[in-house]
Amino acid sequence: MQKIFLVYPKVAQWLERYPARPAIDSSYKNGTWTVNVFSGAAGEIAMGTVDDVTGAVLTAYTGPQVAWGMARGGPGAFGGRKINSYRYWLSFCALFLIGLIDWRRPLSLRTVDLLMMLSFSVSLWFFNRGHIFAAMPLVYPGLVWLIARCFWVGKKDRAPRGSTVWPIWLLIGATVFVGGFRIGLNWRNSTVIDVGLSGVIGAQRIADGVDPYGHFPVEDGRPACGPADSSGEIRDHIQTNGRCEAADAQGDTYGPVSYEAYLPAFAVFGWSGLWDKLPTAHATSILWDLICLVGMWLVGLRFGGPRLAATLGFAWVAWPFSQYSSMSNTNDMIQPALLLFGFYFLSRPGLRGAFGMLGALVKFSPLLLLPLWSGYPDARDNRSRLRFAVGALIAAAAAFVVLLLDAHPVHAAQVFVHHTFGYQFGRDSPFSIWDWGQYHAKGLPDLHWVQHVLQAALLAGALALYRWPRHRSPLQIAAFSGALLAGFELVLTHWSWLYLEWFFPFVAFALLSPRAAEEPVAVEQDEPFAGDLVPAV
Repeated sequence: MQKIFLVYPKVAQWLERYPARPAIDSSYKNGTWTVNVFSGAAGEIAMGTVDDVTGAVLTAYTGPQVAWGMARGGPGAFGGRKINSYRYWLSFCALFLIGLIDWRRPLSLRTVDLLMMLSFSVSLWFFNRGHIFAAMPLVYPGLVWLIARCFWVGKKDRAPRGSTVWPIWLLIGATVFVGGFRIGLNWRNSTVIDVGLSGVIGAQRIADGVDPYGHFPVEDGRPACGPADSSGEIRDHIQTNGRCEAADAQGDTYGPVSYEAYLPAFAVFGWSGLWDKLPTAHATSILWDLICLVGMWLVGLRFGGPRLAATLGFAWVAWPFSQYSSMSNTNDMIQPALLLFGFYFLSRPGLRGAFGMLGALVKFSPLLLLPLWSGYPDARDNRSRLRFAVGALIAAAAAFVVLLLDAHPVHAAQVFVHHTFGYQFGRDSPFSIWDWGQYHAKGLPDLHWVQHVLQAALLAGALALYRWPRHRSPLQIAAFSGALLAGFELVLTHWSWLYLEWFFPFVAFALLSPRAAEEPVAVEQDEPFAGDLVPAV
């Protein structure tokens, strides 16, 4: 059976990348042989199953598919379930284009921008079929295009030409209808991936008065208390709290706000301890999806009027990737929702800093925005920057109160840093082009040095935006924010289609605002009002 597996075309082609005579192990169970192939320091490089009677290769996994189940393809390989079908995905794409193309100028750059926002669909198609080495390179053209376009809009402080041609009432009606359809689709036919499970666990720990960091359910040394899954793995184990819980040892790698955001739904639905339907995750995903929609509407209404509000709201509900994230029930819509409200309160430094920091304490990428956001509308206004900083510090203190649930807060802070930044900076992943050297891909150079150069350029650009431009408009804030967040994703080692929501609201604002939005927008004076976190000084 080992020989049959080794000469299987997919396996044989992959083994050519490694030294000859790899180590092979096999085991037999219930009429099926499981074959594992190893190569020195590279570890396990291929695995699969062979039927004992017919000799047919039933499964064959190579490269990243060995360690990463989501790299193996299949219907909704990672999440989203029904949204991955041609019927739904292409319907959303068609709706997005039909509603947002400027049909008076169908061959304009606006149409290209819209197509680029949808271009990630091609890479997702390959991902869902297990073709990782085809999927990941196809992500970067869209990212590069959107970064360049946002930078150009920000530099010129001039919105692109073009506008929707449909009546405002029609866009609003379509938004309400599609928004309701999305909620039903999530509740009835979606899945909860590990990210959603992590949010529920974190909320449960906080609600029980436990610091979530370092206290997530684990497998090692815990008695099993549940059945084996389809792969023979038992996930449920008795934890130190005496509960039978689904293990998720690395689920405490996100910022504290990503767990606190699940508390409202947890108060209603709770958590059984198992990786079941997880209604708390569904409700949280739907809630923050709606908050994003409201944020898009309010931002458009404030900075562009009813037409831009209708356009941005429609763009959110029609863009298939926002529904992909919703139907995967992740925490990826919490961050853009908070940032949208920070952008809405652009002329209120305290609130702008508070919402910006809260967004950054979900998945950290918005930390890049803080230098840009701290100076509005004048980069030399140190009084405004001070109020921004105070608002950000108050928000951070409120978010990190969870560390005080630990008897040793200093140790809790160390665990937080280790489990978040330490884990994220040190992780390997095949879901970008930067870490493919581990798979000995022929003809592919080690691109880590390119990644490091781009990371340095991104950081330098974020710091430069602290002082430049001196005077900055809402359009520039949105455009540069979109460029920075998309740039962050460009240099990530571990990337996902779920992350596209991080930058979409700002990219949509920058590229879909009508040319009239380039006219100066009246900026409110920084005077105190009831909702501001920091009084004027």
